Amino acid sequence: MAQVEHIYIAREKRGVIEEVNEAFLETGMGIQGDRYYAAAEAALGQGKAAGINQVTLIDKDMLDEFLANNGSDLGYGDFRRSIVTSGIDLNSLVGRTFYLGNIELLGTELCEPCRWLSENVHKAVLPELVHKAGIRAVVHTSGVIQPGTELRTA
Repeated sequence: MAQVEHIYIAREKRGVIEEVNEAFLETGMGIQGDRYYAAAEAALGQGKAAGINQVTLIDKDMLDEFLANNGSDLGYGDFRRSIVTSGIDLNSLVGRTFYLGNIELLGTELCEPCRWLSENVHKAVLPELVHKAGIRAVVHTSGVIQPGTELRTA
């Protein structure tokens, strides 16, 4: 079964990452308390559209492979993605509707690693996680997730 393994939030851009046991995903906004939620709120307050990066997801197996290949003891949250999943090819969800429990999301694009991540987390992030660093998604319906929440396609 594909599922949520871990959930992380950062209250501000490049802020401290914290693991949470439960998260509320709000339609058109993202995870309450997270930096992407705050960015969506700010955009909407200025009469602009919320971004397509309301939630980021990454595959636990990809992270495990990266950590093993690089002899690293980094934690999953250090990679700065909101939701760590297992059991599904996340790249296949770009352009598709999928569900975390009863919450509907739309995969919008790959969430490629950036230079900042390479410089501040691990130099091997680029190029090793290119096309493997997860996806971005928008939230279409609200609800609560926690580790163990099922991830399924439409």
